[in-house]
Amino acid sequence: MAEFRLTSSAFEHDEDLPVAFTAEGDDLSPPLSWEGVPEGTQELVLVCEDPDADVGVFTHWIAYGIGPTVNALPQGLSRDAVIDEPVELVQGLNEFDEVGYSGPTNPGDRDRHRYFFRLFALDVVLDVPVGITRAELRAAAKGHVLATAELVAIA
Repeated sequence: MAEFRLTSSAFEHDEDLPVAFTAEGDDLSPPLSWEGVPEGTQELVLVCEDPDADVGVFTHWIAYGIGPTVNALPQGLSRDAVIDEPVELVQGLNEFDEVGYSGPTNPGDRDRHRYFFRLFALDVVLDVPVGITRAELRAAAKGHVLATAELVAIA
């Protein structure tokens, strides 16, 4: 089986996040695709975090309830908590206390940050409410991660 890999048609690993996916641009969620989902995966979970934030790890996006046969997310998903089209998923709360993707902001005088997009393959379907936080997601997924794929952007 192929290695569990997360990629984007908009940027390469460890390269710049295009401005369209930041708060200075259109604040769109980036297009993502993956391959090599491990056998036994029941659900996929996506988290985007900035570990370089002054306040500690800052969550920009949580998406869960992604079926194991799904292999991509299109650019510009809505900020609805529950999405049925073009792919079924549920979105949690980011650090702005908003549902959906919120891209990075750059006040101009800070160092560039790394944004980690991580896709987790879980061996269970999570039984969690709509709009959970990163801490709640981590607790629910603990002990159920089969594999993790990672893509890093810089902004």
